[in-house]
Amino acid sequence: MNAEDRSVLDRAAPGPDLTLRYGPAAEQVADAWLGDARATRRPLVVLVHGGFWRPEYDRVHLRPLGMALRDAGWTVVSVEYRRSPGRPEVTAGDIAVALTAIPASSAARWHQGLHNGSVVVVGHSAGGHLALWSASAAPAPGLVGTVALAPVADLGLAHRLDLDDGAVADFLGGPPEDNGDLDPVRLAVPGAPVVVVHGTEDGIVPLAVAESYTAAHPATRLVALPDIGHFALIDPLSEAWGTVVDTLASFDA
Repeated sequence: MNAEDRSVLDRAAPGPDLTLRYGPAAEQVADAWLGDARATRRPLVVLVHGGFWRPEYDRVHLRPLGMALRDAGWTVVSVEYRRSPGRPEVTAGDIAVALTAIPASSAARWHQGLHNGSVVVVGHSAGGHLALWSASAAPAPGLVGTVALAPVADLGLAHRLDLDDGAVADFLGGPPEDNGDLDPVRLAVPGAPVVVVHGTEDGIVPLAVAESYTAAHPATRLVALPDIGHFALIDPLSEAWGTVVDTLASFDA
């Protein structure tokens, strides 16, 4: 298995066009990149970052992705959320509030006319878990699709594989068997289409985790990318970038 290229995590990128607030907590904010005329015909893209739900990983590492998607013609929002080990209801609650508050604020000046009124949620790694959870349990108003990039889509399997040294149990505060309402593989089929994009050489979240989700939800489209690792899916300089853009474009009106 190839070593993971983590360079995108520390790559310098300009800040967002503006930062929005969806709640009173310090973490209840979202970065926004405002698209051009192409974005008016496209959904709002809401990004959910990964980092195994741990406090030390925040939305900043998605800035190269947010900027690149804006330059490719979308209006983009990258959501921050509280990451409190053992309190998964806080994390999930923030995602649910953000997905309702940000797209629903259609009268707000920041995005008037900057997207077509629909929403695509894109999550990476643990953010992919949250995106898939929300697709079933708390879908965004106007949701037309979910794109999960290398998602932790099956908490039970991820726990058995001991991903990131017990990350699932740390997040949940206990075994996943006691938290079925937070496990995407055990939830109802999402009402809007789901695409999972996963690299075959992912050394952080193995492809088997995505395959377990798609086996449970056969309507899901799984795109397995040969010779691609975990972080390439959020790296605009990687060979996976074209697939990510094409997948998003499939939800354009």
